[in-house]
Amino acid sequence: MRRLVWALVFAAAASAAGAAPADLTPAGEPVAGYAFTYFTGNGEDGLHLAISADGLAWEVANGGKAVFNARAGSQKLMRDPCVIQAPDGTFHLVWTTGWDGKDIGYAWSKDLVAWTGAKTIPVMEREPEARNCWAPEVFYDDAEKRFLVFWATTIPGRFPETDGQDGKNNHRIYFTTTKDFETFAPTAMLYDHGFNVIDATMMRREGRTVMFLKDETNKPFTPQKNIRVAWADKPAGPWGKPSEPISGKDWAEGPTAVTIGGQVVVYFDKYTKSRMGAVRSRDLKAWEDISDQVKFPPGTRHGTALPVSKKILDAVRRLGG
Repeated sequence: MRRLVWALVFAAAASAAGAAPADLTPAGEPVAGYAFTYFTGNGEDGLHLAISADGLAWEVANGGKAVFNARAGSQKLMRDPCVIQAPDGTFHLVWTTGWDGKDIGYAWSKDLVAWTGAKTIPVMEREPEARNCWAPEVFYDDAEKRFLVFWATTIPGRFPETDGQDGKNNHRIYFTTTKDFETFAPTAMLYDHGFNVIDATMMRREGRTVMFLKDETNKPFTPQKNIRVAWADKPAGPWGKPSEPISGKDWAEGPTAVTIGGQVVVYFDKYTKSRMGAVRSRDLKAWEDISDQVKFPPGTRHGTALPVSKKILDAVRRLGG
């Protein structure tokens, strides 16, 4: 009975949202709903999951307990978990392993539930002064048939014009590429437009790549701490200047974006309010704040929203709520 109710709920939500039957996951399967990967607290206990029919109301999975924890890397944390699905159906996970260090975490799964291949990737090992590797993300480049892995790092003295804006932190976005998560290209700069930036994420839109990022500027100017939008013809850039803020007056970080019913929904962590927020848009220019409409499990922090098939939803639901 519960499975039948879920099926009816997802069908009704898709109809209400204007979702077309042709909406497909990256693996080419019909979209049956949405999953959200996230962490709680300081990331000590690992990867958490939630699911939703409409992208607004999110139901906790596994009784609110973590489904996976690799306990790998710099400080054995699992913060900022980013998950994408590749065309072959595999889910790839990267995460922040600690507040300091030169590595990120990686694992893969076929169903979002059972994870394997856990390891650390020393993405900044050739930068002896690098302080950290925060909020790694992974994006599949269809044209090049490769994955981009990107994150925020502070290298003291590298960008003196913005040193001191946020304590010792002065981040830029760096990246590497891989086709198999075994061999990686040399790390390079991905995004630098003269300000302290963290928490970048990407999606394809209108034949181009769009990046949502956090302007981390704190001082001596007016504090920003907001989400902005940038565009590029290719995922590796070059990237344009950021838009005006889209996330409202509350400080925000950890954006993640998904298309629902033809609209792009961007979720973010309103970390000073200890709650999640969201905005949506059809043209990525005019944004509607829907923060009052979204409901997440208590303690949800910086994660990833992704469309999933019925098979994946069933696997997550079997964990219990």
